[in-house]
Amino acid sequence: MFDLRYHVASLAAVFFALVIGILVGVALASHGLGNAERKKLEADLTRARGQVTDLKSAAQADKAETQFATAAYDAVMANRLRGKHIAVLFVGPADDTIRTAIEGTLGDAGASMTRMRAITVPVNAHAIEGALAKRASLASFAVGPKRFVNVGRELATEFVTGKDTTLWDALEGQLVEFRFGAGKRPVDGVILVRTAEPQTRTASAQLVAGLFRAFGEGGVPAVGVELRGTFPSAVQTYKHYGLSSVDDLDLRIGRVALAVLLSPDAVGGHYGLQDVDDAIVPKIPPVQPLTTTSGG
Repeated sequence: MFDLRYHVASLAAVFFALVIGILVGVALASHGLGNAERKKLEADLTRARGQVTDLKSAAQADKAETQFATAAYDAVMANRLRGKHIAVLFVGPADDTIRTAIEGTLGDAGASMTRMRAITVPVNAHAIEGALAKRASLASFAVGPKRFVNVGRELATEFVTGKDTTLWDALEGQLVEFRFGAGKRPVDGVILVRTAEPQTRTASAQLVAGLFRAFGEGGVPAVGVELRGTFPSAVQTYKHYGLSSVDDLDLRIGRVALAVLLSPDAVGGHYGLQDVDDAIVPKIPPVQPLTTTSGG
């Protein structure tokens, strides 16, 4: 896959070299230059023209790589997540642009979105404690210095395993601002999106930390995603909690990266266009062929 950062740098360098060439040409056309000065400027002009040629060639190569990546997208994505059930959790308001990118990724890879939730942060600590205290089976979550960490961990567990979602049900009114899909089916992977600012209040910070830590330690792939230019970026937060990440989901290469990270190939890491990333895309394993049975 091509490197967009290099592509942009190449175009900028071409422009710069052209400007240098123009300036040198103007200087050569002026009168009053000595022979040594003229020869030096002619050498500079030749060098600038060579740089333009080299950089144009590099830009053309990058363009070819882009076209190849676009043409290969369908083949790379087809059946990569065939039959997989994926859950999506927004920490903060649901974002339509990211949701569309996620749905497109899952559809292209053959997966389905089983459920999606968006939770409100910062949380109302007193309201959550009150809701938990009313249920004997959940009262233990309302006490202790790490009670909101424990709430976050349990919410993460229920979000993956489905079936018994007692805690989600109890906190529906206090925590959930948007929901889609069924909560009972186990899922094969989780996509996380932090659309809210980093949380600084104790209860909210603990709850989010509990969620992310549990997803990072869970038995299914969990990937944090965002679009290019997201500020503040959550990539370092995802790294801290052992989660993989993709920070260019608005690009096809980002969608490929997400599909690979969600696949059962045990691929992890941080991918996209940020300097802190491991690479633009992970190594892409071949898709396992469909198995067929023949009757006898």
